[in-house]
Amino acid sequence: MTQVAVNEALARDRGIDLDDPKLALRVAAERLSTVRYVFLVQIEDGIATAAQRASLEYADAVLIGWPENDAPDVVDLDEQQQAQVAEHMRVMEDHIRKYAAMERDGDIDGMTDTLIRITERVAEIRRLYQPDFLLPTFAEIRRVVQQEWDEDMGKIDPKEPDPTAEQIEEQTEDADKQQRQIAERAEHADRSGKSEQAGQQHAGHHGEHHGDKA
Repeated sequence: MTQVAVNEALARDRGIDLDDPKLALRVAAERLSTVRYVFLVQIEDGIATAAQRASLEYADAVLIGWPENDAPDVVDLDEQQQAQVAEHMRVMEDHIRKYAAMERDGDIDGMTDTLIRITERVAEIRRLYQPDFLLPTFAEIRRVVQQEWDEDMGKIDPKEPDPTAEQIEEQTEDADKQQRQIAERAEHADRSGKSEQAGQQHAGHHGEHHGDKA
C-alpha cells in the first residue's frame, strides 16, 4: 500500500479506509484543494498577475472532474506504480511545507511557483490512477492565460504599440507633405493679396485721372 502520512483517528472519523490502495488519489486531491484555496485568499484582493492566474487555473484544471476511487476508469496500480505515487506524495508534502512557510512570510511569488510544483505532483498521481484522462500541461495553461491577461490589461490601460521604422518613415513623409501644403497655401495667399492690392492701387490712379479731366 502507498504510504501516506495521515491522522489515523481523523481518518476513521471521516470514514476513510487507510488500507485502501487508492487512498493517495483522495488525499492528493484534498491537499491540492486546500493549498489552492489558501492561494486564492492571498491574491483575491488585487489584480492577479498572469503568472498567478496561470498557477491557479492549472490547479483548477488538474482538479476538475476528480474521480471517485471506485470510478470505472480508475485503475489498480502495481508495486512499481505504487512506489511512484509514494514518491510524488513525498515531494508534494515537501512543497506544501515550503508553501506554508511562504504564506507566513507573505511571499506571493514563491507561493505562485510552489503551487505549480504541488499541482504537477498531483497531476502525475492522477495520471497513474486515471491514465485515459487527458490533463493539460502548465505550459499550455500559461500560454492561454497570458493571451487573456494581455487582452484584459489592454482594455484597462490601452497603449499604442511602438511604431515600426516603416511607419515612422511614412509619418515623417506625411508631416513634410503637410508642411509643404501649408507653405504653398501661404505663398498663394500672399500672391493673391499683392495682386488685389495692386488692383486697388491701379483703380485709384484711374479715378484720379478722371477727376483731373473733370
